[in-house]
Amino acid sequence: MEFVKMHGAGNDYVYVDCFDQTVPSDLPELARRISHRRFGVGADGLILVRPSEQADAWMHMFNADGSESEMCGNGIRCVAKLVQDRGYANASPLTIESGGQVYTIQTQCDDDGKVCQVTVDMGKPILQPERIPTLISGDPHVVDVQVEVDGRRFPVTCVSMGNPHCVVFVDHADDEWVLKIGPQLENDPRFPKRVNVEFVEVLSPTEVRQRTWERGSGETWACGTGASAVCVAGVLTGRTERTILNHLLGGDLTLRWDEDSDHVFMTGGATEVFRGTW
Repeated sequence: MEFVKMHGAGNDYVYVDCFDQTVPSDLPELARRISHRRFGVGADGLILVRPSEQADAWMHMFNADGSESEMCGNGIRCVAKLVQDRGYANASPLTIESGGQVYTIQTQCDDDGKVCQVTVDMGKPILQPERIPTLISGDPHVVDVQVEVDGRRFPVTCVSMGNPHCVVFVDHADDEWVLKIGPQLENDPRFPKRVNVEFVEVLSPTEVRQRTWERGSGETWACGTGASAVCVAGVLTGRTERTILNHLLGGDLTLRWDEDSDHVFMTGGATEVFRGTW
C-alpha cells in the first residue's frame, strides 16, 4: 500500500490515495498499526482519500487509536493538497466531503505549482448542547459554564465544528492542564461521544496560544477544528475579536468567524513530508 506522510501545523497523518488502490478491510487495526510512533510510520492517525459522489474527494479519517472521526481541519487542508497536486481536481476552489458534510476550499500554490497554503470554509459552529453533544446544561449554550474535574473547578465553552470541542481558557496551558485534565475531560460521561479539549492562553484580543488534547490521539501539535472552536469561544466569552492568530505547537493558523455568514474560515499550510510503501 502506497502512502504519503503530510502535516498541517505539525498535526501529522498518514494519507492513502484510494483513487487508484485498495486498502485492507480492517481499517481501525490499520490505523492503530500505521500510526504507532515506534512500530509504524508514526502519525496522529490515518486518512483515506477516496472518490466522492458529491465532491472532488472524500476524507475518511481514523484517529491513532483506531476510532473513526468526523472531521479534521488540518487533515482536510492536506487532502486538498493531495487532490489538487495529483490532478483529481483542476483548480481552486475545490470541495472535500467529510463526516457527511461538504467543505469548500481555496488553495494557493508555490512557484512549482504545488499547493502550499489552504483556506477552508469550516461552516457554521454548532452550539446546541444536544448536537455537540454534551450533557452540560447551557443558557441556552454552554459558554463559560463551571465544571469540576479532579477536584478543580473551571469554566468551559462547548462548540462543535463537525466534531465536539471543549474550550478551556487558562492563564498558562501547562502539562498539568493538558496531560492531566485533558484525558479526564475527553472521557468525561458528560460528553457521550468523548470530546477534544483545547487549553487556551489569550495573548491579546487578536492573538492566542493553544494546546490540544485530541480525542483518540492524545496531545497533538495542532487541531484545525479545535482552533476554529477557539475562535468561536473567544467571541462568545468576550475574550477575543472575530479574527485571530492562533499559535499552536506545530505552527500558526489564522481564524475568522464571519459575522454575516456565521461561517468560520481557517487558513494554514499543508506540507508533504515523505512517501513510502506499507
